[in-house]
Amino acid sequence: MSESHSEKDLQREITELQGKSATASRLFDIRRIIGGLFVVYGVIVTLAGLTASDADIDKAAGVNINLWTGLGMLLLGLFFLAWLKLRPAAPAPPGVEPENDERVE
Repeated sequence: MSESHSEKDLQREITELQGKSATASRLFDIRRIIGGLFVVYGVIVTLAGLTASDADIDKAAGVNINLWTGLGMLLLGLFFLAWLKLRPAAPAPPGVEPENDERVE
């Protein structure tokens, strides 16, 4: 009887670890990190482009390179975040319950 009980405990621990692993993989999805960084840096570079002086623009052959680069970075960051929203990470395998749900046996 103690063997089946310990096997049941082992199976429960495995299930809990699988749930935690799935939650961690969704939390640290690389698309979220890349998208967030590109949005932040895109805002900074776009602001630098909006406040660029005529001398800065003349150095770049008349192109406001900071403005265009910043807008491109913003678009790329928003693309990654939209991709994350539209195609989320795979759900947990069947039988794995979310970490915050407590089961009573």
